[in-house]
This record gives sequence, C-alpha cells and structure tokens, in this order.
Amino acid sequence: MRELRQLVGRLARAPVRVDRDALGDHEHPCPQMLGMAEAVVRAERAEERLLERIVRTVGAETPTEQAEHLGRVLRVEGLERRDRRHGIHHPRKRERARTCETRRRNGRLLAMRLAVVGHVEWIRFARVERVPASGEIAHSSDDWEEAGGGGGVAALQLALLAEESHLFTALGDDDLGRRVKAELEARGVVVHDATDERPQRWAFTHVDDRGERTISTVGPKARPRGHDDRLPWHELATMDGVFFVAGDADALVHARRARVLTATSRELDVLKRAGVPLDALIGSGNDEAERYRAGELDPAPELVVTTSGSLGGWSRPGGPFTAASPPGEIVDTYGAGDSFAAGLTFALASGLPAQEAVAFAARCGAAALTGRGVSPRHVAVG
Repeated sequence: MRELRQLVGRLARAPVRVDRDALGDHEHPCPQMLGMAEAVVRAERAEERLLERIVRTVGAETPTEQAEHLGRVLRVEGLERRDRRHGIHHPRKRERARTCETRRRNGRLLAMRLAVVGHVEWIRFARVERVPASGEIAHSSDDWEEAGGGGGVAALQLALLAEESHLFTALGDDDLGRRVKAELEARGVVVHDATDERPQRWAFTHVDDRGERTISTVGPKARPRGHDDRLPWHELATMDGVFFVAGDADALVHARRARVLTATSRELDVLKRAGVPLDALIGSGNDEAERYRAGELDPAPELVVTTSGSLGGWSRPGGPFTAASPPGEIVDTYGAGDSFAAGLTFALASGLPAQEAVAFAARCGAAALTGRGVSPRHVAVG
C-alpha cells in the first residue's frame, strides 16, 4: 500500500479549493488541499469490495504497471460508488434506489448538484408570420436577444430544478461572449468557461405563427476540451449528474466521474471515441443528425430515449411514451428538447426509475413551450 500511496501522490492534481464556492481563490482565500486522483471502476453489475481487491493487486506491481493499471481504473466508472454527502457506499444497480427523502422539500430536491458540458450561443430572435422562402423578405412583429444554445438552455433548466447548476463551456473572447456569461450567471448558472480566441458563436432564429423555430448559426461551435486546465474538471466528480451536450472525448471521460451521465446523440462520434458507459442517450427522432441505431455504442447506453415532439417518443427499455400537455398556451418550441434532456438528467440523478424519469422530462419539455425564446420552467417532482 505504501507504493500505491506514492504513486497516487505523483498523480495528484494541482491544489483545489476545499469548499465549493464558485468564486476564485484570489477573491476569497481559504485553506487548500491536494485533490487526489480517485480510482473508480464500473461494470454491468455491482460486486462488493471489488475496488479493495484491485488495490491489493496494484500494490504488488511495479511502478510502471501501477501507473498503467491505475490509468485504466480512472477511465472507467466505479462499481463501488461513494455518496459524498452521506459518507456511505451505494452499489451500482440497474434500478436505482430512490433518493433520500430528507432531501425533498416542496417537490424540490435539496443539495442536488448537476452540470452541463457543452456549447452556448447568443440567440437573436424574430417572430414572423412564416419563415421566408428563397428570395422573400419577412417582416417581424417582435424581436429580442438572449443567451441560449443546447448547453445554455440545459444549464438554465437545471438551475430551476437543482440546488446548483454548473456549466462547463468555452466562450468567445469578445463582448458577446461576456454577455452570454453575465446573463447565464444572473439566471442562476455557475459558469466555468475557457476563453476561445474566436468570436462568440451566435444564431438567428425565426419563430413563426405556429411557434415553430428555424435556426441559422453563425460561427464555429466552441467546444470545451478535457485537457484544458483552465476548467475545473475535478468538480465533475462531485456532481450528482452531468448532461454532455458538446466537447471532446477527454471532456466526456471527466464527465463520467459523476454519479449519473447522460448525453445527446448529436455527439455520437465523440461518444464512440470515448467508449464510456452512459446512463442515458437522448436524441430527436425528427433530426437525422441525432439518429442512433442499436449497436453503434459500446458499451450500450442503459437507457435510450428518442423524442418526437407532440407525438411523444420511444424509450429502450420501456417502449412508447406520450407527450405531456403544456401547462399553458404554446408560445414557441425553442429549447424544448434541451429542457427535456436536462429534466431527464435531473430525474435519473434524483433516483427516479427510468419510466418515471422520462415522464418528468416530458413535463419539462412541455413547460418550456409556454415561454418566449429561452424559457425553461420549474417543474415539481411527483
């Protein structure tokens, strides 16, 4: 064991804050400690004390072998998982245990920490009677601007559901990038951003009289990179759940250290390269770029959810599900799918069984239809 301690010491991360305050050390100095690499292992079924047996094996190996094997352990999610808030072990199971009832109050789960890894955009909206055909001019009856994009909308939805919502992203080094960050933080999101030297990506969105949105993006998608040490990737190990929207394979490996990991099927190439287990894969059946076919990922996701707007969708396992009724008049469809995915991530992290989690996600998506533009809504559990 002495050799293992020495090895882990060499692999230790740079000093990180002991507390979880979002502000930096320069503003609020406090004691620091070394964040240690956490060896965790995952498989399809839980096996008690597996990690202990692995540690004994590593202790008998040469330093080179130890480094190789520990690296493999760190890239795979754990069979034995420590609940950081309760200090006990919860073996991984197909059907998750329900979250401690002491964490519930008025339908809101207390102390839940969730995160999104993904991109954001500055959205310029224009409401028109219909989207103009080629060569036509359309006159808007309303226009507005706000922060959005897949990662932004999902993080805002989680901010309405969980105690903490964190966003790991990359932002343009310009005024638009700074506006995106300021608005998300003002709406309750803890933004961890790496500056991209390129201009902030933005999008123009037509909203027609039926509420349907049509989007044109401007500029390349800025993806957070897992090797970028400007982002506090170690924080993801403390999250109850993470929704992966965009990033590279290294970022996805970091995200897998959370208790629950979901991802959009739009990032299928990255998911294939990383090869990490997913608790849920979420995509739109109406978007060819989000189509997933069984066998495309190894290991296969535990839950695959395909949405189809007002028709509901299909989950595997589980079968078809119906769409939830909007709690008011439909204003527009922008962000409904991202709110659905964020709601599913929250529900799975809270311990709801898969089908209950899908039903809750459908309510989140339906509620988002009742607001203008980026308008996720709080939805009570149960």
